[in-house]
Amino acid sequence: MAKKCTFWRRSKPIYSAEFKNEAARLVPDKNYSIAEACSAMSVGRTAMRRWVDQLNAE
Repeated sequence: MAKKCTFWRRSKPIYSAEFKNEAARLVPDKNYSIAEACSAMSVGRTAMRRWVDQLNAE
């Protein structure tokens, strides 16, 4: 009998709008790099880049 192969999806964290805004503001307001802001807020680069881009578009 063949073994079943199961893949577990990692659940994505859900961040509040306030958290996203605070995290994104580190880049223009505090002169953090994207990498520094990611490390400070414990989020991934893709999410941080998206949040900063959204902040700049406003």
